[in-house]
Amino acid sequence: MRKGFLDNGIPVVMERMTGVRSVSMGIWVKIGARYERLDKNGISHFVEHMLFKGTKHRTQKDIAIEIDSIGGDINAFTSRENTTFYVKLLKDFTGQGIDILSDIYLNSLLQEDDIKKEQEIIGEEIKMVEDTPDEYIHDLFYEDIWGKDGLGMNILGTQDTVNLLERGDLVRHMDNHYGVNDIVISAAGNIDYESILRQFNEKLGFQKNKSKEQVIVKEEQPAQFNSCVKVHKKDLSEVHLCIGVKGVKQDSMLRYPFLLLNTILGAGVSSRLFQEIRENRGLAYTIYSFLSSYHDTGVFGIFAATGKKKYVEVIETILNEIKSLKDTLTEKELQRAKSQLKGNILLNMESSSGRMQNIARQEIYYGRYYPPQAIIRGIDKVKLSDICDVIDGFLHPSKKVITLLGPASLSALKGIC
Repeated sequence: MRKGFLDNGIPVVMERMTGVRSVSMGIWVKIGARYERLDKNGISHFVEHMLFKGTKHRTQKDIAIEIDSIGGDINAFTSRENTTFYVKLLKDFTGQGIDILSDIYLNSLLQEDDIKKEQEIIGEEIKMVEDTPDEYIHDLFYEDIWGKDGLGMNILGTQDTVNLLERGDLVRHMDNHYGVNDIVISAAGNIDYESILRQFNEKLGFQKNKSKEQVIVKEEQPAQFNSCVKVHKKDLSEVHLCIGVKGVKQDSMLRYPFLLLNTILGAGVSSRLFQEIRENRGLAYTIYSFLSSYHDTGVFGIFAATGKKKYVEVIETILNEIKSLKDTLTEKELQRAKSQLKGNILLNMESSSGRMQNIARQEIYYGRYYPPQAIIRGIDKVKLSDICDVIDGFLHPSKKVITLLGPASLSALKGIC
């Protein structure tokens, strides 16, 4: 991996991969839903959409035809802390990819007619998520944990906040958060380091920082984890549920034992939860655990979807599995989890897009690069006692959130939560 800087100081992290023909490149903006004002919730995601609607040099159709004609893919995504624009294409078209990516970043028109159309489109996207309970439950889960601001805010926003956005709001958002100090450029694949740095410098190296009077400093909301049990009523054929406890921030030294704990408990078909709840008891078709980490905090959660008459038993079984975990962990189980986790990480790093995302996130959250070998060593160093310490420190039965979506009732959970 190599790190360079454009003339204006923008960091560029790059990783060359031999044996592949693809190149993936991304512009990462350090702004997401958690940094938005409540009345502008969804603006980061809205801007993400708008940057594909046409520039001073290309119409929306031009962008689509140009990228398709070279067999490439251009896309974007918004998270709670970042907005990312990326392109993946063959090595021969690297320069064209940089030109398109830089053009949408610098020269998007943000036209009024397109804003109105996109308000309708994102409105449909919000409805679609609300009609997809295995997605919607996670939005409700984060809101139950962190409230209706900061990390608890919906990435898409709400129908009301999206419909009230105006062009001036989008321009101010970009002026305040798309400056030189707010972005990281990443590239991975069959690349030439000097060529990538030179071409990005030609396109973006002249961009100036905003003056201190113009810049609005991002203020992170203190992420206070709130324990609660909440039911969100909805006419569904199943009950969807999330159970969570406070996790760790991205750069925590506990991330390796936490990742292994996640692997043992609910990652994959051999995990404890999958084997006990789906295979042994037949209580749910889908069940898994997950670890989400941010700049200052995180959450360790479990998701399941089950029948109306089974959700109480599913919750009881999950809580019992957590309760018995420390006393039943074995060295053999830990070694199997290490092999599984290392395999998953290495397989993800076989793709240029996986590498591009990995090095960008490391730059944003760690400010340094951890090569695959260092990550593998970190996993291998974890002892059984380290996982037990994480269980003791974080999996408190009284400090949890349980979110239910569907035909469930709080009264049915008395005595088990």
